[in-house]
Amino acid sequence: MSEKSKFSAYAATGIGSMPGGDAREAAKTVAGSFADGQGLVYLPELPARGPGADMIGRTVGLLEEMYGHVEPSGWRISDRPGRDTRRARSWLGEDLDALEEFTQGYEGLLKVQAVGPWTLAAALELRGGEAMLADPGACRDLAGSLAEGLRGHLAEVRRRVPGAEVVLQLDEPSLTAVLRGRVRSASGYRTYRAVDRQVVEGALRDLLAVNDGGPVTVHSCAPEVPFALLRRAGAGSVSFDFSLLTEGEEEAIGEAVESGTQLLLGVVPALDGASTALSDPGGSVMGVRTLWSRLGLNPGTLAESVVITPSCGLAGASPAYARAALAHCVRAARSLADNPE
Repeated sequence: MSEKSKFSAYAATGIGSMPGGDAREAAKTVAGSFADGQGLVYLPELPARGPGADMIGRTVGLLEEMYGHVEPSGWRISDRPGRDTRRARSWLGEDLDALEEFTQGYEGLLKVQAVGPWTLAAALELRGGEAMLADPGACRDLAGSLAEGLRGHLAEVRRRVPGAEVVLQLDEPSLTAVLRGRVRSASGYRTYRAVDRQVVEGALRDLLAVNDGGPVTVHSCAPEVPFALLRRAGAGSVSFDFSLLTEGEEEAIGEAVESGTQLLLGVVPALDGASTALSDPGGSVMGVRTLWSRLGLNPGTLAESVVITPSCGLAGASPAYARAALAHCVRAARSLADNPE
């Protein structure tokens, strides 16, 4: 991984989603939390606004020459852009307006998020009601549409924030279920066949490449993240919920770090009720230090290898807790850098 694609100077960030429905307030919170290089600024997502602002609907709004609408069962492919697609695009426009307002003169990395091709294929329905995942041709068309849409989206973000180097984050919480044949059909009585790992890897590689060599990361807050596959696909970093890491996955973590892959570690609780966890920044990263020691990794590599995040998106938190959690990520990252052992 090139130095260009590293987040070394940005020791903390958020996943993407924020509480409430006020785009300006969310952008102001994120920009303020990570001002002066304290963390990696990102484009907030506000799913509380409803369909079209949810992670699937937001990404459907990015698709090129492919559209969707909301059914009781979820998002479904449409022949033409209807009300739901237009609403998704309108809300994204509001979010970009707010981001532009609060990043005037900003220079540095700026992260934008979109659902990756496999989680999208598992969630988005064909006209008959089955997931697009059931049709390999539909999956290819979806990945191609997403790639074109993302190219336009990234260009728009660069136009609005010309001093930024854009980081692309693909959200893939369903990736392991896709690989292991665990995605349930519309009836719920069966599961879709597992997708070949090479096919999965190839589609991810193509999508990550749309950032033209810029920084890319893949996020999953689900168990059993396929670290080796994501590295081969070109992910310069992997973002995951640290609490879900199992002992059996530790070797993959060590290999990732030694290969230069950065880890965005979700160690700060994403929901209210965990406010006591925000009183001890050093305690929040104690498990990271312990893991480094257990793997025999050099503590001096922590600052360049690890970015601290909430365990998942903050959409379910109160606005006050979301602000506190982001501030705590910055403090915990500082504690890790100051006291790596």
